Amino acid sequence: MSRIFLFLATNLAVLFVLGTVVQLLGLDVYLAEQGMNYSGLLIMAAVFGMGGSFISLALSKFMAKRMTGAQVIQQPRTEEERWLTTTVERQARVAGIGMPEVAIYPGAEVNAFATGMSRNKALVAVSRGLLNQMTRDEAEAVLAHEITHVANGDMVTLSLLQGILNTFVIFLAHIIGRLVDRVVFKNERGTGIGFFMVYMAAQMLLGIVASVIVMWFSRRREYRADAGGAQLAGRNKMIAALQRLQAQSEPGQLPDEMAAFGISGGGSGFKRLFMSHPPLAERIDVLRRG
Repeated sequence: MSRIFLFLATNLAVLFVLGTVVQLLGLDVYLAEQGMNYSGLLIMAAVFGMGGSFISLALSKFMAKRMTGAQVIQQPRTEEERWLTTTVERQARVAGIGMPEVAIYPGAEVNAFATGMSRNKALVAVSRGLLNQMTRDEAEAVLAHEITHVANGDMVTLSLLQGILNTFVIFLAHIIGRLVDRVVFKNERGTGIGFFMVYMAAQMLLGIVASVIVMWFSRRREYRADAGGAQLAGRNKMIAALQRLQAQSEPGQLPDEMAAFGISGGGSGFKRLFMSHPPLAERIDVLRRG
C-alpha cells in the first residue's frame, strides 16, 4: 500500500512541479494566448507518462512469463526445484519480504531476473542455463541478488522514475512542438505539419536523455543488489557468481523489455550510457573493496 501511495504522491508532485514551472516562466499566459490549455496538457502527459509506466509494472509478471516462457514451480518435483524454492524462501524471510513466485525459464544462457508490482508479490526466475552451469553456491548468490532487488523495491522505483521522465518528455515535446508551429511555421489555427514534425523529433531527443537517466539509475541499483546479495549469501559466493558470468563467452541476454531486470550485462564507452548494468569487472572490484 505504501508503494501505491508513493506512486500517487509522485504523480501529484510531478503535476505540481510542472505547473509551478510553467507559471513562474509565464508560459501559462503565453500558452493561453496561443489557444493552448496547459492544465489539460499536464493531465494528459501524466496520464500517458505515469499511467503507461504503472500499467507496465502491473503487467510485469505476466509479460515476463510470456516473453521468457518461464514456468512457475507450483509444487517442487525434483531435488533441484526443492533446493531452488527452499533457498528463495529462506532468503525472502531474512530480507523481510513475502515469498515470491519461483520460476525456471528455458534459456541456455546464464541469467536470472526479478519483477513484480510489490515486494510481497514478486517473481524470481532463473534460466535453465544458470542451473546447469553454476554451482549451488553461485546460484544461491544470484538468487540473493534478485531477492535484494525485490526487497529494495527496485521494480517500483524504476517504474516511478520512468513514469516521471515520460511525463516530462510528453509535456515538453508538446510545448516545443506548439511553440515552433506558432513562431516558426506561423500556424495560427490548430496544429499543422510543423507541430507533428517537431513534436516527434523533440520526443525522440528527450526520450534519449530520459533513457540515459533511467539506465544510470539502473546501474546504481545493481551495485546495491550485489551488496545485498553478498549479505544474504556471502561475499565470496557473490564474487564467484559474477566471475562465472564474466567467464561466459556470450553474456546472457533477456528480451529488451526485460534487460534491466536481469543480473548480467554491461558496456563501455558511449555505449555505457545506455546499459542497464555496470561492467562485471567493476561490480567485482566494488565487492572486493567493500
